[in-house]
Amino acid sequence: MKSLFAFAAATILLAACQTTPPEPLRATAQLQPTKGNKTFGEATFEQVGDKVRVVVFVQGLKPGQEHGLHIHEVGDCSSGDGMSTKGHFNPFGKPHGPQGSAERHAGDLPALKANKAGRANVQIDLDIITLTPGPASIIGRGLIAHADPDDYKTQPTGNAGARIACGVIQPG
Repeated sequence: MKSLFAFAAATILLAACQTTPPEPLRATAQLQPTKGNKTFGEATFEQVGDKVRVVVFVQGLKPGQEHGLHIHEVGDCSSGDGMSTKGHFNPFGKPHGPQGSAERHAGDLPALKANKAGRANVQIDLDIITLTPGPASIIGRGLIAHADPDDYKTQPTGNAGARIACGVIQPG
């Protein structure tokens, strides 16, 4: 009887110590066209360990052309032209640059490469941003698709042209 009680107590203690793993942190952004444009799409962000998996799908782009894609400082698309999102998200004071470079804004994303139908997608795991609280968190930031390709040289914007679609990165 004593060992049965000990077994039951140990089982209860073990069950109390076990926790279910936390839900993965996720965020989304719905890209809406800026005034005079037809570009739209969606993005998902998922925290996977110390990286964020970014998946973006955009339609209504110029067929066969590259378009800049950036996370911007402010999650505000109210201006109509996307300028209310301010500059590129750059919490570490780095220069603008391409993926793979240690010297780049946290908001510098790979180009959207439109196919013949004007659609493009990007999937990348990034280690310079996070969905958790802190200086690198992208929650509440803006996501912008640009009219032109990013040259990854011109400071601080990459000379990517007009902002043709805008979204706000929100939890969920």
